[in-house]
Amino acid sequence: MKPTVVFDLDGTLVDSLADITASFHHVLREAGLPLPTDAEMADLIGRPLAEMFRRVAPAADAEALSEAYRRHYRAHMADRSRPYPGVPELLGELRGRGFALAVATTKRSSTAQKLAEAVGLLPLLDHVQGTDGLPPKPAPDVVLAALAAVNGRGVCMVGDTTHDVLAGKAAGLCTYAVSWGTHPPAVLAGAEPDHLEPDLDRLPRLLATLALR
Repeated sequence: MKPTVVFDLDGTLVDSLADITASFHHVLREAGLPLPTDAEMADLIGRPLAEMFRRVAPAADAEALSEAYRRHYRAHMADRSRPYPGVPELLGELRGRGFALAVATTKRSSTAQKLAEAVGLLPLLDHVQGTDGLPPKPAPDVVLAALAAVNGRGVCMVGDTTHDVLAGKAAGLCTYAVSWGTHPPAVLAGAEPDHLEPDLDRLPRLLATLALR
């Protein structure tokens, strides 16, 4: 079994906040509903889409809003989204060192694969696993499904939200929280990740140690 690193996608590998927010706001405006503040939006991201809409507009049809979001987002997911600095190089380095690389995301697999392809990361990943009806993070199911898909031995879960950290812990992985995404350091610290960093720079050195265990 290959040592495997599991990454969240949005806010971890890809700076996609602007496109997610634009699609979310577009749907709410079309429905005549109020927009969340930036702080509220940050708290929503990483949750299942219907739950996001239920929190913002409890009286609205969350499933209908979710479908409208998906239509808009599919057409605009890569308008401004880009990999974070150094991410393609990092993934290439880790693959060269023998790690399998998987994504575990709250997105649907097809949407996540399309985003990874649009920003040039898909060829660097061994598998992209969406939630696809599985219990969402912080449950470990999507992380475990990603590991099973590559027949991998889980080494580390890398993410930018408390949901990622808690899912990684529940799956029995070391957890590396990066604060350049959705949740700030103080919030991430509350989930007690094994490592809390501003970026991914320290990850290769950490993985060199973990892979020996």
